[in-house]
Amino acid sequence: MDDKVLRQSIIDALDFDPSIDAAHIGVAVEKGVVTLSGHVGSYAEKIAAEMATRRVRGVRAIAEEIEVRYPDGKKTADDQIASRAVSVIAWDAMVPEGVVKVKVEKGWVTLTGTVDWQFQREAAYRAVRKLGGVVGVINRVEVKPRVAIPDVKAKILAALKRDAEFEADSIKVNVIGDKVILDGNIKAWHERQVAERAAWSAAGVCSVEDNLRVD
Repeated sequence: MDDKVLRQSIIDALDFDPSIDAAHIGVAVEKGVVTLSGHVGSYAEKIAAEMATRRVRGVRAIAEEIEVRYPDGKKTADDQIASRAVSVIAWDAMVPEGVVKVKVEKGWVTLTGTVDWQFQREAAYRAVRKLGGVVGVINRVEVKPRVAIPDVKAKILAALKRDAEFEADSIKVNVIGDKVILDGNIKAWHERQVAERAAWSAAGVCSVEDNLRVD
């Protein structure tokens, strides 16, 4: 796809999303690589802009340089953010009780701890990213499953074949210990997330190396 056409498609997607104020977001495209710049009013809005961009066909990669700027009158103290983060994580049924620790410094939230599954790690991240006052989230929660399923590769391939979004035969899955390596060609950027989600869905997986290429 032509870079000018792709840029306009991304701008239209950002304008269409009611959760995004695209007035201060800059979009640059070079050979399918998108750079998002400018500033937004919350971290949740920043994530929404990135997700909207990922969904546009033709996007090969994203360089995300959007800054979160809160008005001085709306800034939230770090201790308040930390207290709210601890509470929302505790209320989330997908996050095991007491395993995720929270640190906040200048609006940046750092999550640490150990969980059994990737979805638990992601749940902790999703719980705090929409909190007011958050500038960014560093997710250092580790995945260390207690029980590993031996035939991880077969289970990942089966999950890919069940998904109707793309041709699973174009993806190669290699498993080395608790690490999954994805290789092959895909048709759209968002298919990476589908493939990665399938890889993380298998018990015993602690890391995923995504070498998928967008045609």
